[in-house]
This record gives sequence, structure tokens and C-alpha cells, in this order.
Amino acid sequence: MKVVVDDDACRGHGVCLAACPEVFDLSDGGYAVTLMSEVPAEHQDSVREAAGGCPERAIRLD
Repeated sequence: MKVVVDDDACRGHGVCLAACPEVFDLSDGGYAVTLMSEVPAEHQDSVREAAGGCPERAIRLD
């Protein structure tokens, strides 16, 4: 699975970071960034939770 954060849609709520800090972080500006584009199997459920919980729907899974 691949994960991408839409920089234009993200508003920095941090839900993704709370759900999966192994894959997400916040930039210096306070917006979500991914630490990796290809998500390891052990983190896929948490990344799906992060995507589903994002209030701006800024996380895309492929």
C-alpha cells in the first residue's frame, strides 16, 4: 500500500500522527508529512485508521 498526503487539503489536525506515528509526522509548519511512501504490512491498519479519521480527507491510499 502507498500513502500520500494532499498538502493543499491538510490543515494540521494531527489525527494521522496520533494513529500511526511510524508513518506520519508533522512538518515545521504543522502539516502532515509521510515518513515513507510504501507502508509496511504491520502499519497498514493504522494508516487506514488515520486516513478514515482525517477530518479533511487529505490522506490518499493506493
